[in-house]
Amino acid sequence: MENKWNDSDAQAAIKKYSDVAEDIALRVYTSRLIGADPSLVLHGGGNTSVKLRTFNKVNEEVDVLYVKGSGWDLDTLEPPGLPGVLLDHLQKLRNLDRLSDEEMVNEQRTHLLDASSPNPSVETLLHAFLPHKFIDHSHADASLVIANQSDAEQICRDIYGEKVGVVSYFMPGFALAKASAEMYEKNPNVEGLMLINHGLFTFGNTAKESYDRHIHAVTLAENYIQKKTLKPLISLESPALKAGEETLMNALAPILRGLYKDRSEKDWVLHHRADVQAKAFASSRECERWSQVGTATPDHVIRTKQKPLLLNLQQWTDPDKLREEVSCKLNSYCESYHQYFEDNKSAKGVDKTELDQLPRVLLVAGLGLVTIGKTVKETRISADIYQHTIDIIHKSFSVADYVPLDASDLFDMEYWSLEQAKLGKSKASALQGKVVYITGAASGIGLATAKLFADQGANLFLVDITADTLGEIAEGIRKKSKVGVVSQVLDVTDEAAVRQSFNKLVQTFGGIDMLISNAGNAVQGAVGEVGMNELRASFELNFFAHQVLASEASQLFLTQKTGGVLLFNASKAAFNPGKNFGPYALPKAAVVALTKQYALDYGADGIRANAINADRIRTSLFSEQVLKERAEARGLTPDDYFRNNLLQQEVYDTDVAQGFLNLALAEKTTGSIITIDGGNIAASPR
Repeated sequence: MENKWNDSDAQAAIKKYSDVAEDIALRVYTSRLIGADPSLVLHGGGNTSVKLRTFNKVNEEVDVLYVKGSGWDLDTLEPPGLPGVLLDHLQKLRNLDRLSDEEMVNEQRTHLLDASSPNPSVETLLHAFLPHKFIDHSHADASLVIANQSDAEQICRDIYGEKVGVVSYFMPGFALAKASAEMYEKNPNVEGLMLINHGLFTFGNTAKESYDRHIHAVTLAENYIQKKTLKPLISLESPALKAGEETLMNALAPILRGLYKDRSEKDWVLHHRADVQAKAFASSRECERWSQVGTATPDHVIRTKQKPLLLNLQQWTDPDKLREEVSCKLNSYCESYHQYFEDNKSAKGVDKTELDQLPRVLLVAGLGLVTIGKTVKETRISADIYQHTIDIIHKSFSVADYVPLDASDLFDMEYWSLEQAKLGKSKASALQGKVVYITGAASGIGLATAKLFADQGANLFLVDITADTLGEIAEGIRKKSKVGVVSQVLDVTDEAAVRQSFNKLVQTFGGIDMLISNAGNAVQGAVGEVGMNELRASFELNFFAHQVLASEASQLFLTQKTGGVLLFNASKAAFNPGKNFGPYALPKAAVVALTKQYALDYGADGIRANAINADRIRTSLFSEQVLKERAEARGLTPDDYFRNNLLQQEVYDTDVAQGFLNLALAEKTTGSIITIDGGNIAASPR
């Protein structure tokens, strides 16, 4: 493992964080070094600390432990992510015979230097009970291979001699802290501790010393593992192995989304991790046994459950049979989880509420690693964790064995209140888990709609014919709203390209919940004089493209069996056509009829179809010349033209976006055409 300490970077960190003590700046620097390496920690894993003397508000000199706070990741740690806790009080707690988790949290919070600080790590007492100035803790892959061996203690002696102590498994908290301190005191010359089934701690007098020891310890473990011959994986015999990954994902993903929603009444998104090692593992005979043993470290159980769901699809070419096959496997998994819950609840005599039974990780023969969650972030966290778990499991069995925590200990961790708190309890957004396909998304109404739906938690698939800004727009929405956003430059009149875009949609998110068919262009000309090619081109964009998109979306809705939402951007021209606007008004009138037809044909399947008739919105449809001609024809200025309605107020693209959102959330509305135009009686449906 590469040691990434750099003297220049360390000095830069000291300069950057000049408003805090130098040791805190270096603590942040080395924490980030550890956090940046996924083979050391993943998504909130690991913790670090530093002990300092400082002054309190009454100018008394006090010893303080600065330790990583809850909610912070090591790779993005900043000084505020190291809450300071009075060290003397923490160390006195070691004299107690017992300390409950709730009492431990209270003692830590009531002795913070700053009451607004985040909760200190659940392993704060371990950092406090050890005397070292700097302490680093990781769940390094190589360390977990060793820590999950049946003979881990002897292997540690073979690798480290007397330099690393071995601590038996305890739940994080008071008992583990005491056991770790006692192990250190038996041999004060150790430079670190290996916690069985858990991970690695190292310590030192400086940030560099502790970090160097950590990297060295992991490197020694890696060297030991590399000397072992990696066991070959024997491939399954399965019809699914003959199908391509894209084909399998297209067949499986929409069915999974539907089955999950049916069991939870929530929306889910899928993620396929395209990884050769994961595919080989999922397609192997060894996977059937190895993957069902347990998690590599107990921290992972809240993200991955205790074990993945295994799928070796036999009926992937027939949607109905495939749904039945997957449903049966899912039922078996849920029944097994329920039994695990009941057995442990009864054995421990605890009063716990069962969490949802659904697997988060699926290993699919011929496809590989698939994860599912309520947000894109959840799916990627689970995928990152299990991708590393596959490597850990394979190497563990190649070294000798893989003996992680048993079901009883995993239950304690999964249902531990302090562990569950890591997931957060914030209220879900209105569109969390939804997948929304939006056309014409790079500007005007499409862009305003994309931003609004993202703010409500929807994951977006954005298409537009304009290549210049679409990618930048998608990235901006992704960063602001923290949702999944994918963009594709697309001509919606290209039927083959549209169908392929839905393929990409399924590969990315697993399916669709809403289509907002927005793209269009105002073609002008006297209807008796316009050329047929021009008229046909207008129909291709302003009608047939809507039909192709709606057809593709509806087929996915039907496969998922989740219902769905079709939203069309029609036009006031459908009811109130303007002079020389026939080439635009005619296909838009057809879109209104299309909306009603989808409502009729698919209402029984829970598919809702509605449209918005908007008018006089400042978009690219209004070229400077068109706006000038229209305003002058009415004796108005351009600004007055936009306010020339019953309410005498300009209507914005954001108003239309809000209309789309209202229709999306109107669960008992279909076949409706609503006007958003400030009031135009001639254009109102009747």
